[in-house]
Amino acid sequence: MLPKHVLILSALGALFVGGCGASLPTENTEAPSSESAGAAPANELISVKAGHLVALDMAPLFLGVESGCFEQHGLDVETVFFTNPGDNNAALAGSQIDFSTNPFTLPFFAANSGVPIKTVAAAGGWGVMQVIIDSDYGVESIADLTTFVTENPDQPLKIATLRGDTLELILVDAFEQAGLDPEAFEMVYFDDLLAMVDAFRLGEVDILSHIKPYTTQFVAAGEANVITDNAEVWSPTTPNTVVSVLEKTLNERPEVVEAYIQGLQCAAEIINTDPEQAIELLAGGNYYRVENDVLLTAFTTQPSPITFTPDLDAVQTVVDKMVQLEYIQADVPAKDIFDVSIVKKLEK
Repeated sequence: MLPKHVLILSALGALFVGGCGASLPTENTEAPSSESAGAAPANELISVKAGHLVALDMAPLFLGVESGCFEQHGLDVETVFFTNPGDNNAALAGSQIDFSTNPFTLPFFAANSGVPIKTVAAAGGWGVMQVIIDSDYGVESIADLTTFVTENPDQPLKIATLRGDTLELILVDAFEQAGLDPEAFEMVYFDDLLAMVDAFRLGEVDILSHIKPYTTQFVAAGEANVITDNAEVWSPTTPNTVVSVLEKTLNERPEVVEAYIQGLQCAAEIINTDPEQAIELLAGGNYYRVENDVLLTAFTTQPSPITFTPDLDAVQTVVDKMVQLEYIQADVPAKDIFDVSIVKKLEK
């Protein structure tokens, strides 16, 4: 068995969660062309391709494939892995995939680039973005952190994050809500998630802003405490990632979009009611590359149940802050990008 830290790094080599700095690349991805959805004869499964990264809230997609939930709703879903959200966005823009699961800021980048994109649902998990701190400090909340800073003004803690990303914005907003001065900390900006995790593991930084289940691995080992997450800072149903399609897909094949969301709901129900079974089913795909007990902890400690209607007001506040900080050049209203009418109907 590989050492735990190797498992973490292997997994994070295939991971990206925020991506506000990502832009639409001009080169093609390796995703195969898809003329698929809607082309199959009646009574046969409709083939669709779903682009994704790796994060806990993508579990309904993976489990939908492994459990047969998509098949139950008439779809043959092929997952297409991307190493970064920009390539995922580009593949959707080029119709190489039918569905894209990406951080919720990415549809805004696509829209700003003129891509006719519609975001139809959250991916399927809440509280996925987490801020953790080395457990040696005995800090277990933002309130504890405020006390620590007050009592130790000459000991600025080092924080690892991604500049211009939601993983930075969660810190900005959490500190603002607590009345904490960002100048009391030493921000250490990284350009890749693997290096951030490695720096935390080696003790080069004290606080890490990252995602589950990779933060969970440190917490489960007793090496870190969670001090806040996106559910606490923004709202319980602020997403980490969302599901998007091209506008023409939603207009011309709404039944395929609905079937896809129903497949996600079917898979989420397994996680909600029997997370151990979900982990057994996910084992075949080796999606997360963390120990099963870590994944079980990540599932059972997230806000429940998993649902799919995102909090658009919270999304808008985050995007507005990014525009204010000049991380996004143009402000496209969330209501122009999100169309959650189908998922709202299904969740009634």
